[in-house]
Amino acid sequence: MRVLLAEDDDGVAGALTEALYEHGHLPTRVRRGEEVLGRHRQADLLLLDLGLPDLDGLEVLRKLRAVSGLPVVVLTARGDERSVVRGLRLGADDYLVKPVRLAELLARIEAVTRRAAPPTAAAAPASRTVRAGDVEVDLDARRVTVGGAEVRLTTKEFAVLAALAGRAGTAVSRQRLMDEVWGDAYLAVSRSLDVHLTQLRAKLGRPEVLTTIRGFGYRFGG
Repeated sequence: MRVLLAEDDDGVAGALTEALYEHGHLPTRVRRGEEVLGRHRQADLLLLDLGLPDLDGLEVLRKLRAVSGLPVVVLTARGDERSVVRGLRLGADDYLVKPVRLAELLARIEAVTRRAAPPTAAAAPASRTVRAGDVEVDLDARRVTVGGAEVRLTTKEFAVLAALAGRAGTAVSRQRLMDEVWGDAYLAVSRSLDVHLTQLRAKLGRPEVLTTIRGFGYRFGG
């Protein structure tokens, strides 16, 4: 399992990294909260210290939960009830106070990932072709047609459209789009998303298909 370890103490990080390797995991250590927000999509689980040098760990958790359901185990020296309650309410899957016994940490990691695992029961495959009016998006073939005519999109334009069409009818936050398409939820100062959406609307010629949700994000279709 790929474990992202956010820990600014070199001694603690070294010991945890070694232990995770020995038990079959693939740890990647980062020191800063910004690195967590930029690299979380490359991990299966996050071990999060709250005392990071750039962002408070609880703020990192809040921002992460806006875009990702990645399993998170908080591992921190903060053992006061207020911090524990706030961490769990912000979406931590578990909360451990240092020093922690290695066997307990590994057991907690196993329990969290087991709870997060998708159900194994067979389910009917979801449709990979999405329609809104006469706009059709084939997510597998990466093909878009409007009124039966194919529309040529750039890689990034299609990525933005696919992120919205894959959740047709649902409002998708700007942060989630930035995270999925550009790999960073907090490049919000960038105008890249706005430019690509403008180009998409122009190419599709169906402004009603891509709705702006003021102060939040965007929606494909109804």
